[in-house]
Amino acid sequence: MNNITNSKAKSETTPTKTSEPKKLEINHQRTCNCPQSHINCLTGKEWVKKQVAIWECYYEKRDIRDKDVHPAAFPISLPAKCIELFTHRGELVIDPFVGTGSTLIAAQDLGRNAVGFDLQKEYVVLSNSRLKEPTLFGSETEQIAIQTDAHDIPLYLNEGTVALVVTSPPYANMLNTKRRNKSMRSDLRKKHYGKVLQYSNDPRDLGTMEVEQYSQALAEIYGGILPLLKPKAHCVINVNDLWIDNQRIVIHKYVIDALESVGYELRNIIIWDKRNLVNKVGIFGWPSNYITLTVTFEYILDFWKPAKLVRRD
Repeated sequence: MNNITNSKAKSETTPTKTSEPKKLEINHQRTCNCPQSHINCLTGKEWVKKQVAIWECYYEKRDIRDKDVHPAAFPISLPAKCIELFTHRGELVIDPFVGTGSTLIAAQDLGRNAVGFDLQKEYVVLSNSRLKEPTLFGSETEQIAIQTDAHDIPLYLNEGTVALVVTSPPYANMLNTKRRNKSMRSDLRKKHYGKVLQYSNDPRDLGTMEVEQYSQALAEIYGGILPLLKPKAHCVINVNDLWIDNQRIVIHKYVIDALESVGYELRNIIIWDKRNLVNKVGIFGWPSNYITLTVTFEYILDFWKPAKLVRRD
């Protein structure tokens, strides 16, 4: 079972303007016996299996797929792959946009400490409640979700303590329009048709922003997180491109530019192959406008904090 102390539970509030929150007392040191030069606890055989840059991820019973609960929850298996690749047991993982808590559950399963942050109280409450559910994996680690603006993450953690940042942030204003469900088969389009499945109307919410403002906000947030990372710690962001008014908005490029501008180095681009999750699609764009189904894949962008920081102005 997850162990959350009362002092940490008190941190589940947005910091006030008159006082800053106390730094979290959460472990971040390795508890394994791996050589210091290793970046994870994987064997060579396990490593080889993960070198393929096309991933399939699967949803399980614990995953939340109800869009009335959260419009875009990713499966536990996605952050689990990243945690296995880029951390050791006992190290600290953070998720700046924790949502339903998939990253925290993956960390709990794999014996990593983790902190997730979210603007929305309902997601923080949901994430922390999921962490209290019975688990088959005994662990001395801690995981917690905190309600706060992602800009304020540096107020909670000490520099040089984070081994991995992994998240799927809101994709600019993708959800801020009425759903038309064009990629779905006609008899399935009624579900949520005409609804706006937005995270919130909070102007600080990345999901309400136009793409240029979104990119600037990402640069500010991840620029603040960078000093928290250990040297060569990885930062993984799962995003998808958008189609708006028959134009492709290349969100993954905006994300890359934003993070490189504040000192991160892009290491790998991985494709999340979602074809195993897509069923009963409709005819999209036929017969005159060929547009690929963006629901069939997403980008997993892997950055790290270089040993020598070079900031682009």
